Amino acid sequence: MFIVSAFADEISPDPREQLAVLKACNVRYIEFRSIHKTNVLALSDEQIKEFKKLLDGEGVKLSAIGSPVGKVAIDSPFEPHLDKLKRAVELCGVFGTPHIRVFSYYPPGNDPNFDGNWALYRDEVIRRMRAKADLAAKAKVTLFHENEHRIYGDSPDRVLDVMSSVNSPALRAAYDAANFVFCGYDPVEGWEKTKSFTAHFHIKDWKHGGPAAGHEHGVIAGTGDGKIPHSIRDAVKLGYNGFAVMEPHLRGGGPTGGVTGSDLFPYAVEAFRKILRDCGAQEG
Repeated sequence: MFIVSAFADEISPDPREQLAVLKACNVRYIEFRSIHKTNVLALSDEQIKEFKKLLDGEGVKLSAIGSPVGKVAIDSPFEPHLDKLKRAVELCGVFGTPHIRVFSYYPPGNDPNFDGNWALYRDEVIRRMRAKADLAAKAKVTLFHENEHRIYGDSPDRVLDVMSSVNSPALRAAYDAANFVFCGYDPVEGWEKTKSFTAHFHIKDWKHGGPAAGHEHGVIAGTGDGKIPHSIRDAVKLGYNGFAVMEPHLRGGGPTGGVTGSDLFPYAVEAFRKILRDCGAQEG
């Protein structure tokens, strides 16, 4: 069963507008990344309290804390960054979700010209991911690793390496077909290699070539090269029971998030629901 959620900051920075659009789309969950252009982990306790009250009033819950944990250079200090995960764990308690989105680190120095040779840094990536999984396990939460552009786990093989090396039920994969396409990988290969660890879906689609080919933003699910029906259909066969989080990026995206807008978001949701129906999936 698939439960549709959304990175609602793609709709608007204004949480009231976010909720109005989600209500119109009959989406009852949010992957909480930001409001008022401020990341979830940077919000004050008062802002968190106000947002929780707003969610409760609308009957909306969280699919996960959409944290940026792990979205720093692998040679940056670890302990201060681990404190951010601890804050995310606290927020899980506040919002009643046992899930946190995480990443597996940018190249050393966040070097844009990094040659892709991760051999010198692979062990440190695994050490840090294992430490985060251990913390999560003790807190009884689950981390969802996203295959984001330029991080260690942006390729099917390295996602598999992280999952199998850490080998913890507290660390699972969030499958994002568009990210594999954007990074030049086959999304079907990505699914086949990581599906046994996948417990979360991010829904966006992309066309091959990325910005160099004029593809500056995402496309409606099913119209790009992400071959989304392949993973959904297979997940149905495997008895998937979890979230599918709308992150369309229809007007663009970057390291801190994407933009779709209140006008295009409903079209993105309906297109994905059609894929669910066509693949024989039940929506919860």
